[in-house]
This record gives sequence, C-alpha cells and structure tokens, in this order.
Amino acid sequence: MHPVTPSNVRPVIAVHGGAGTMSREGAAAEQQAAYHDALRAVLGPARDLLARGGTALDAVSLAVDLLEDCPLFNAGHGAVFTHDETHELDAAVMDGATRKAGAVGCVARIKRPVRAARAVMEHTDHVLLVGAGAEALAERLGLELVSPDYFSTDHRREQLRRALAADKAVLDHDGAALVFRQPSGATPPLDEQRKFGTVGAVALDVHGNLAAATSTGGMTNKRPGRVGDSPLIGAGTYADNATAAISCTGTGEMFIRVLAAYDICARMAYAGATLEQAAEAVVMQALPAIGGRGGLVAVDRLGNVALPFNTEGMYRGVARVGEALQTAIFRDDPVARP
Repeated sequence: MHPVTPSNVRPVIAVHGGAGTMSREGAAAEQQAAYHDALRAVLGPARDLLARGGTALDAVSLAVDLLEDCPLFNAGHGAVFTHDETHELDAAVMDGATRKAGAVGCVARIKRPVRAARAVMEHTDHVLLVGAGAEALAERLGLELVSPDYFSTDHRREQLRRALAADKAVLDHDGAALVFRQPSGATPPLDEQRKFGTVGAVALDVHGNLAAATSTGGMTNKRPGRVGDSPLIGAGTYADNATAAISCTGTGEMFIRVLAAYDICARMAYAGATLEQAAEAVVMQALPAIGGRGGLVAVDRLGNVALPFNTEGMYRGVARVGEALQTAIFRDDPVARP
C-alpha cells in the first residue's frame, strides 16, 4: 500500500440522502433544485470544516446533523412513523483511526440521534444502546431532548395512513410521493413510493483519518422495535483507516444479511480489490442476489470516492477541499469520480 501522510492527503466528504426509483420527467425543476440545495447546504459546511484541518469524525457528524434537521429526508425532523404512530430513530458513527464506534436504536426523544451515537462511542464502553437506555445517557450528558411530536410532519402522517390502508410496511420513507405535494403539484425527483430514506456521510481528513456516520427514521408502518442496518456496525456503517469508510441506504434487512459495509473493506483488505471494485461487487452482485436494493457512499484511505446504487437514482454529493461542490440525483447526473 502507498503511504498516506498529511502532505499527500486531499480531504473529501461524500453524503447520501436515500436511494430509489426516479422519474426525471415527472419531477418539477423546483423540486429538483430543492434537493440539490439541501445537499449543498450540508456539503458546504462539512467541506469548510475539513479545509480548516477538522477531523473526518467531526465532518461526518456535522453533515448528518444537518441532514437530520432537513425534513426532505427520513432522519430526525421528518422521520417516518411506526405502525403505532410513533417515531423510532437509529444512528451510528465510526472512527476509522481507532475503529471505535457508537450507535443508538429505537430512540424517540433525542433531537439529533447521531450526536447520541457519538456519545455512546466517547462516553461508554459499549457500541449500541437502544430505547430508554440511550435516551437516559443523552439526558445525563446534556444532549437536547424533544417531545416525540417534534419529528412529525403532516406528510409523514398521511404516508402512514396510506400504508395502514394498504396493510403493509413501506421501507424507509417509501410512499411519500402520494402525499408530498407542493401547491404547484410538484413531486420529489425520486419516487418516494419506492425510496430508501436513510442519510449518511463518509469523510477523509487532512490527517489521513476516515470516518462514517448514518442516521434514519427506519421504515413507514414498521413493527415497533424494528432495527435496520443503519446502527449496526459492519452492516450499514463502517470505517477503517486501512481500507475505507462506508454509509449505506436501502433495504436494511438485506444489508444486514450480507454485512454490506464491512464486506467492502474485507474485499479490499483480503482480495486486493479497489474501492470501486469492492463497492460495485457488493451493491450490484451480493445485494441483488438476495433481493437487496439501495446504494452507499464510500471513500478510501487515498481519497477515492465510490457512489454505487442499484436503484434508478440516489440523492448524493461530494465535496473535495479546493473544489466546487457536486450533487446528483439521477443515474446520469455528473458527480465526482475517483
């Protein structure tokens, strides 16, 4: 492997806001612009932090913080409802330098779940805390707690109503296209009837360190207590300075079954695959073999970026220090290559 030193590292961050099918023709220009603007509003501050010498861990934490605050995405404010008309949010963070990780699952009162995940990593000997235990830790450490209805939006409530009428669980925030309407009648670029709404970020900093963070509201009409891949280290989130950092979005149960994030790093470490080769093999072969749909963002120790997805589109963006921000929705949209 080539040595990585601060002098030859070019900091970079990549983010995703969910993958799914798309209809460029059916998406109004103003709605496309809203998603591009939202991604840029996340990438800009995170890139600036990296440019000031900030850590990859701080950059991904900031990016996911901002994604959690944006109701266009299924994390934090604007999270989907469970079958019981509640919210249960999951998040994880991992530091590639130490391979320390923290995660929370099934939380309903923590305003920014990714901060709670980092608190688990930094203030406990554990990796994953769930429910009341995670919320008690957050309260003890002074993290902001909110009433559960903080996460609710009318769009998500109507989405649950339709899912209940259909008597099915809708992965992530599928189904929102039926209710997410602007006064002009515009619809989101991705068909949210078939969209996976997890958000995440990966970064490489000037010190050569990698980090990953992921956050989600889960799936509409899910059984209370269901946990997907996002807070499971190795499934939806993973980072190791020796290989890469990965954050996933898609059919969570399938990402768990193939250990998608870790499998990419394993292919690189043990088989000598490049980041692009490993990510493509997992997303385009291993996942589809068991019906898995979705995508991921990844960055390796040399700053190469991979953004594969096996759906028709994925909200995604890349920001390298010293370069313009790049965002994309549809498969043929230009975005940074390795």
